[in-house]
Amino acid sequence: MAARFRFRLEPVRKLREALEREAERTLARAFQAEREVREYLDGLAGQRLSIFESRHLAAGQILDLELWRAGERYLVVLERRQLEGYERLRVASAQVAAAREALALAHRNHLMLLRLKERRALQHAKEQQLREALEMDELAILRHHRQSA
Repeated sequence: MAARFRFRLEPVRKLREALEREAERTLARAFQAEREVREYLDGLAGQRLSIFESRHLAAGQILDLELWRAGERYLVVLERRQLEGYERLRVASAQVAAAREALALAHRNHLMLLRLKERRALQHAKEQQLREALEMDELAILRHHRQSA
């Protein structure tokens, strides 16, 4: 009777598979955070552009200095927010790179155990074939001895 193959490191393989899935989710969250920061910066750039466009005066239009000064103050605020946004983008990009590295490592670890399982399964199958061949040889020898006796 053929013995079933049992991979003793299966719990470790399942754990590494779960770690790989978690690393994938972490990378997805890091990408989402980076995308949100980029959208925030795009929104700030759009606000900045709208302020500059609102400053264009038609010929003969009077310049409102209070509105101009308020625009300047808001541009300073936008510039500060952009600098903070760029710093957040740098951090988010670093987190994406770290998450990508962690996923690559988790994938390698999981793949290593999968390959080991495949090799062990092949080795087990070969050993089973050899055992069965030896049993068949023994049966043939016993039959031969019975027939010749």
